[in-house]
Amino acid sequence: MTFCNGPETVRPIPPLNPLHVFECAARHGSFTKAAEELGVTQPAVSRQVALLEDYLGVRLFHRETRGLTLTGEGKRYASQIAPAFRCIAEATDELVSARAAAPLKLQVYATFMAKWLMRRLPQLQTNHPDLRLRTRTAVTPVDFARDNVDAAIQLGTGDWQGMDSVFLFADEILPVCSPALLAGGPPVKTSADLLRYPLLHSHYRRRDWPDWLEAAGAAMADTQEPLMFPSSLLTYQAALDGLGIAMGQPAMLETELRSGSLVCPIDRPLRRDLGYYFVVPPNHQDRARIAKVRNWLLEQVAAG
Repeated sequence: MTFCNGPETVRPIPPLNPLHVFECAARHGSFTKAAEELGVTQPAVSRQVALLEDYLGVRLFHRETRGLTLTGEGKRYASQIAPAFRCIAEATDELVSARAAAPLKLQVYATFMAKWLMRRLPQLQTNHPDLRLRTRTAVTPVDFARDNVDAAIQLGTGDWQGMDSVFLFADEILPVCSPALLAGGPPVKTSADLLRYPLLHSHYRRRDWPDWLEAAGAAMADTQEPLMFPSSLLTYQAALDGLGIAMGQPAMLETELRSGSLVCPIDRPLRRDLGYYFVVPPNHQDRARIAKVRNWLLEQVAAG
């Protein structure tokens, strides 16, 4: 193979699309077969080859009634550019294959991971054994320019600029506690009765109790000292241990509510304009695997 090494000067390179079309037509010896490979019409192939011939100032094909044949110049030119297109195809295949083999990186909240996603991951592995998923937890909103992740699940209104978002489910909240706490304390008949118990707060969800109480027609006493925990996971554990009443997310506490280890002293859920969304950067390169994860998440939500 001859490599065109020379002085570092600007080299005359033809328009790449006509060049690609010519290489394909020369390889097939047919405008029609080239059109089929490229997904265009036969006249479009003919026009692109004519553009290249005009640029080069030579005839590359003999166009005859019996068919299409390369001219001498066309044959030499095709043999010299074909290795370059093979190298491009091989490099592209290697890059795409390596990316497909790499795990898809997903950022989620620790509570979402532990209480919702974790128990569903075996189903993802069963449905898509070829899909490798690597998760990381973070509280801060995802920044695809900064964070080395392919997608994220985060809480909000879904209007994040520079991201494509798909709604999963609403952020619904209601009070939860250990049944033992209620058995040993004052009766709870109204929302205001909850204020007679310690209220457990999560640092990153400080509006939960005030919003719920306001919607229920009650308000926290100014003198009431909140018990603050650094995460929802720890807040829920404190509720399980009987330290007080937490503002819980039923979607995250399905197991505890079903088993009865947590109960709702006042069954009055509040749904605000917040929800969990699957978010990805626009024009993501790995659309096929992103779509698999997105569709699987929607199936899990629909299944309840």
